Amino acid sequence: MSRHEPIGPQGLRQDGRRADQLRNINCKPSVLSQSDGSSYIEQGYTKCLAAVYGPRETRQKAQILHNKALITVEISLAPFSMSERKKRKKFDKRLLEIASAVKQTFEPIIMTNLFPRSQIDIFLQILQYDGGMTQICINAATLALIDAGIPMLEYVCACSAGIVEDTTILDLNNSEESLGIPELTVALLPQSQKVTLLQLETRLHVDKLESVTAMAIKGAKEVYKKLDKTSRDYIGDLLQKSNPT
Repeated sequence: MSRHEPIGPQGLRQDGRRADQLRNINCKPSVLSQSDGSSYIEQGYTKCLAAVYGPRETRQKAQILHNKALITVEISLAPFSMSERKKRKKFDKRLLEIASAVKQTFEPIIMTNLFPRSQIDIFLQILQYDGGMTQICINAATLALIDAGIPMLEYVCACSAGIVEDTTILDLNNSEESLGIPELTVALLPQSQKVTLLQLETRLHVDKLESVTAMAIKGAKEVYKKLDKTSRDYIGDLLQKSNPT
């Protein structure tokens, strides 16, 4: 199979996955001791560390919201995270766009009305990049917010999908993204089945939108199962430690 062919004759992609197969997901909450909540997620070779601080006093008086908490999101890319050893500026346009998307995703989900005149900060760092930055940031933030005990309406789980000719593929990696495959990222509320983010990276024909969206939603539901199991296992371990038999 040529490295320029996303799908080989046997129906397998370059990394050995089938079209509708997620990359392996490994995640762990509470990995940092200094933050109020934290998490670490690996999705394939993309790795993300999340830290949540707050609710806490708003730093600048001009930013105070009297009826709800202010949410801030900052994303950084480690210099060693990509093959190109390049230090990204704090105000990198691409990172600012993703941070804005993450913020808009969580603003209606976090119960900010319970914490007026306060601030919740979400810091995300990509330690290794192999595609799917927006989705892994959202998934890592969800797990870190749960660890911080910040009330949310429900989980937020994200996944991407794309299309190669007439084949819809799930969870694109970096090599597939670099081929210019149309990619759609969906952030889903799994219990209510509501979509809180729909982000299209490249042009996609309207006739293909339904199938690509359905595939991304399918992937987000699988991500939810993993995050939910991880959270429940972690809480179960804490309860077992606090109440040894």
